[in-house]
Amino acid sequence: MVSSAQFSDAIHSVRLSTVVPGDVTLPNTVHHLTGGDLALKLHYLKAVYYFTPSEALLGLTISTLKKPMFPLLNIYYPAAGRIRRDDTGRPHIKCNDGGVRIVEACCDLTVEEWLDRKEVDRHRRLLPDKAVVGPDIYFSPTVFIQFTRFKCGGMAVGFSWAHLLGDAVSASNFINLWGQLLSGKEIAKTFQLHSLQNEPENSVAPLQDSVLPSSFKQVKQVGDFWLNSNFRRMATFFIELTAANLNDLQTRISTKISIFETITALLWQNISKIRAEKEPKLVTVCKNSSIERNGILSNQLKVKTVVANPSPAKAELLELAKLINKEGIDEMKEIQELVNRESEKLDVILYGSNLTFVDMESINFYGLELKGQKPVHAECSIDGVGDEGAVLVFQGHVRTGGRVISLILPEEEIPQLKELLKIDWSIE
Repeated sequence: MVSSAQFSDAIHSVRLSTVVPGDVTLPNTVHHLTGGDLALKLHYLKAVYYFTPSEALLGLTISTLKKPMFPLLNIYYPAAGRIRRDDTGRPHIKCNDGGVRIVEACCDLTVEEWLDRKEVDRHRRLLPDKAVVGPDIYFSPTVFIQFTRFKCGGMAVGFSWAHLLGDAVSASNFINLWGQLLSGKEIAKTFQLHSLQNEPENSVAPLQDSVLPSSFKQVKQVGDFWLNSNFRRMATFFIELTAANLNDLQTRISTKISIFETITALLWQNISKIRAEKEPKLVTVCKNSSIERNGILSNQLKVKTVVANPSPAKAELLELAKLINKEGIDEMKEIQELVNRESEKLDVILYGSNLTFVDMESINFYGLELKGQKPVHAECSIDGVGDEGAVLVFQGHVRTGGRVISLILPEEEIPQLKELLKIDWSIE
């Protein structure tokens, strides 16, 4: 059994470098950020992909891993740009080929030993440190990739993506295309970013008032350091549900309810039990609105709020699931208009403004391949989550037919939630 000290000190030999597009981007090329992009600027998508030892990995030197990034960034050139502001203070991305940051590291454990440790924030050690825009926004990369080699010959690919570039679909398309290029696949001619040099969104009529949609929360202005400050210490832990777990849950609730709604109802109720003095009667539910986009960068989220009265802790799970399933008003358009109107006067967060449930089941986290080898495990999280916390639900490995749940919660709540799930639902 690996000790906590061994686990904490396992990562070493960290090296930094930068990769730029293979071709010089045309001068004065600008990627304009929409109101929806700027509404998500304080959030960062994180993913870690684990690969076990294989012959395919043996020949992957750092030069081999970097080589396909040159044509990749020819397509996704805004990801290699840097933040600038126009005369009004509104941010945009100058496509100046500043590059994507690359981190190399070594780990003294095997992949199996690493995954056996069920510690909170385990994934963070395999992600680049301080991957945040600012405080020097003119020089801050928006994309970081870390390659960590385990002593067994396995590898982890850690991926940090500024949410203002696009949602989880955009991020997944980016890293999956890198894997395809690494395997020698040609890029489809339709894989272009025609929309990136459009003019900014047309000015919109002022809203009747400046009241934020219920799914968003205004935070103290952050200036040039684009990360939300929490009052509580947040931590992330992962639960993997097998197909048998899911069948049991749906049998006990209803087979007519989707897996995402089943998991959301279960966790909403149990988190409410922990927060008995301040139950989260209003929660936010997020879904991606489009999957097939030919690689275009965009934040196409559908966001709604759901209210349970009087008490989600005492409600029937089926009733909670039906509430989640019920159609609601998409609040993204409203926040886009408000951010466009207020520009830099308004800093907001989505994830964790209320307890937030994010449906990522359609995201292809196992679409990343290294020379034909798929990851044995993948983890996804979000940085910049507010104090109410967030829960992400995404596909597990195809061999399990299950789901992986990422819970980003105040650290002191995690042991209580684990205990409730273990006692009542046999979930560990």
